[in-house]
Amino acid sequence: MLHIGAFDDEGPILARLHNQYLSGNNLRLSGRHHEIYLSDRRRTDPAKLRTILRQPVQPVK
Repeated sequence: MLHIGAFDDEGPILARLHNQYLSGNNLRLSGRHHEIYLSDRRRTDPAKLRTILRQPVQPVK
């Protein structure tokens, strides 16, 4: 998922992904999440930072 905003604001989004989306779609975690930073934090307003949040998942058996 694409997160737009400060890096410190990612926690609630990841929590929602882990606690609501996965169980609602019959998925489970299969590794640690990854972050791909699309913006340079030294030159971008924190409200406009863009980060791709990736979470490996697999179907619940």
